[in-house]
Amino acid sequence: MRPQVQALRERPHAKVLIIGGGINGVGTFRDLALQGVDVALVERGDYCQGASGASSHMIHGGIRYLENGEFRLVKESVVERNRLLKIAPHYVKPLQTTIPIFSTFSGILAAPVRFLTHKQGKPQERGAFLIKAGLTMYDSFSRDGGSVPRHEFKGRAKALAELPDINPGIKYAATYYDASVHNPERLTLDVLQDGEKAGLVDGTANARATNYLSVISIQDDGVVLTDQLTGESFTFTADVIVNTTGAWVDETNTAMGALTKFMGGTKGSHIVLDHPELLAACRGREIFFEHTDGRIVLIYPMGDRVLVGTTDIDADMSQDAVCTDAEIDYFFDLVGHVFPNIVVTRDEIVYSFSGVRPLPRHDETAPGFVSRDYRIERADRIIAGATVPVLSLVGGKWTTFRALAEHMSNEVLAILGVERKTSTAKLPIGGGANFPVDGAGVEAWIAAHVSEHIDAARAGVLLTRYGTRAETVLAYLAAGEDETFDSTHELSKREVAFMVENEQIGHLIDVLIRRTSLAFRGLVTSELLAETAAALAQPLGWSAAKIAEEISHTQNILARFHGVQVQSLIA
Repeated sequence: MRPQVQALRERPHAKVLIIGGGINGVGTFRDLALQGVDVALVERGDYCQGASGASSHMIHGGIRYLENGEFRLVKESVVERNRLLKIAPHYVKPLQTTIPIFSTFSGILAAPVRFLTHKQGKPQERGAFLIKAGLTMYDSFSRDGGSVPRHEFKGRAKALAELPDINPGIKYAATYYDASVHNPERLTLDVLQDGEKAGLVDGTANARATNYLSVISIQDDGVVLTDQLTGESFTFTADVIVNTTGAWVDETNTAMGALTKFMGGTKGSHIVLDHPELLAACRGREIFFEHTDGRIVLIYPMGDRVLVGTTDIDADMSQDAVCTDAEIDYFFDLVGHVFPNIVVTRDEIVYSFSGVRPLPRHDETAPGFVSRDYRIERADRIIAGATVPVLSLVGGKWTTFRALAEHMSNEVLAILGVERKTSTAKLPIGGGANFPVDGAGVEAWIAAHVSEHIDAARAGVLLTRYGTRAETVLAYLAAGEDETFDSTHELSKREVAFMVENEQIGHLIDVLIRRTSLAFRGLVTSELLAETAAALAQPLGWSAAKIAEEISHTQNILARFHGVQVQSLIA
């Protein structure tokens, strides 16, 4: 039995049970642990497997939410963006963003209608006047504690000089800064591990978390939890339950015997391209713009790949969230709209992904106008003879996870009658502590950690993957015999063992998608599958049959959800 599951079975009660291991659930877990609360978290899949892992990889204020009148959310988002740049600098980086603009005054009459009615009507592009007004307001929210430059407007000639491949029909280009998160899955793990560390008091774990543990139902003696890896079930009780299962909040409540209709998520898809010409055309900046249908979309360079997204379609929760052929055609069309001389084909797609945004039920409201803000719904349930408050999170976005977690934690603390001990506003997250402040600092860190067995490239990969927690990984690697994979220099046998010991690996796919970015960048090969599975086999006790099963499972996941076909070396 996994030690994390054993810890819950041996002490099947906590003051707070959090259901859902996306960024908002994990953020709440960390916050409560820091307040000294006995807290447990369960996730039916892997951490950051749902919407949290299917985002546009942006930490942004949401400039377009101004049009919805969501000024509170935009201000909070900008403040939180600035905070994350400081407390999570290993994963959250400034992102230069350019908006190509094709008219001066277009949309001025339509904007008030959109603002008041939240109806799109006939698509009408936003002109320079509207965008200038929005960016000016956006900048104003950064006055206190802002660390990114203010926006700039440039005319056609200067814009084309900076971005020569962009559509020559533009009249202006507006450039501003937001932020990106290239490793959302690893940031989620850092937040989780901070919580576990905070909850370890005198050898007692008061913050316990496990993945692949699902809420099945409620029985007389508590909430039934089932291990998705072994099929074993047990019951668990808590004084307060927090439901942070995103788009599945209603399904989770139903499993606990309460019929709710809070959610109305929309599907967002993305594709990742290996396209050097498009990458070069972006000149290192995100291109963020309004497509001809009024949808705000983006073209976003990430390392040597280009991310293109996103759609906003009402989701059918009974169907898999996958990127469809129609969505891919839409993405190609939008690339052609901005860079008319650049051709993109399906052969250049190395990965695709899709998720369901945890939006509130919105009935007739157009998806683009559904609030991205969040609220907390409370309902009491009788569990094991006691009245238990159940708090359901409706909404929430990546950028505001820290503030949202603080809000949720305050609600829980009030119910428990516990005073807040500390704020997370300035608390570094995981490997963001003492992270180098600039490129020269990064080079110095890498040089200081080169050794007989670790070259500069490998040290750089570890710093990118773990932040300053890479020092712990390096010490682990040095403590035993290690061997870098033949299929990639970015992984080694002993590092995989470290992940098993410290990062709750349940399946082979966890390593490729959520502990590394190998799948995202289209680097999964049959050789990599075989080497990774072999490295996992010893620490996890996998048989030859289990190895073959895990490779097949990974191939199916990559093909079914990400459009990636990988053949197996095993016949």
